[in-house]
Amino acid sequence: MEIPEGKKIYFSSDNHLGAPTQELSKPRERKFLQWLDMVRDDAAAIFLLGDLFDFWFEYKTVVPKGQVRVLGKLAELRDSGIPIYFFVGNHDLWMFGYFEEELGIPVYHEPKVFDFNGKKFLIGHGDGKGPGDKGYKRMKKVFTSPFFQWCFRWIHPDLGVKLARHLSVKNKLISGDEDAIFLGEEKEWLAQYAKRKLEKNSIDYFIFGHRHLPMEIKLTDTSTYFNLGDWISHYSYGVYDENGFLIKSFEKS
Repeated sequence: MEIPEGKKIYFSSDNHLGAPTQELSKPRERKFLQWLDMVRDDAAAIFLLGDLFDFWFEYKTVVPKGQVRVLGKLAELRDSGIPIYFFVGNHDLWMFGYFEEELGIPVYHEPKVFDFNGKKFLIGHGDGKGPGDKGYKRMKKVFTSPFFQWCFRWIHPDLGVKLARHLSVKNKLISGDEDAIFLGEEKEWLAQYAKRKLEKNSIDYFIFGHRHLPMEIKLTDTSTYFNLGDWISHYSYGVYDENGFLIKSFEKS
């Protein structure tokens, strides 16, 4: 992808809309809508790196109630010609075609390499990557199994969505508090994942979410790992243009 002069690529992750309740997440939703209105003026593309929703499951004829303004805004931006790319997170991994069919937004379930003006980016949510986190990796295998998904579909949406949202908010990262602390470069699993990727691939930028902590780690002279943070505590996002990649904080309310 060639970025036109004066245009930028924007990145956002970990909004967790709907947590801890639909009502309490509305201020964050409004702020995110303001951000989308801001970036539309010079966006060459928008990348959403997962956990946009605190819970999402697509039944064959039903999607979860709520966040209709965000869905409408994304549809509006796509209809205006702005490319949008979505990478599922661990909270909204059950996407089976709704975004593609209704919004025209491609959805990715694994990290993917993109080339922007000759620079290579590896982009993804980041859950389950790198060493450690073995408990979650086992759980993810269950969540992504066709049999588990088939079983969950048989639960009435009123019960299934309520149960899933209750379990979801038990995750301490939703609060964006003491768990979202810098562990040191050697203990940041996504940084270690990036270093291993560099052993076989030349990547200029690794862009991930999931950690709820804005972060920049220089891996080599030519490669850097960035974490986008979240829209719970930091309201942070990434932007790339001819000057490079930056993490910024959105302040409008």
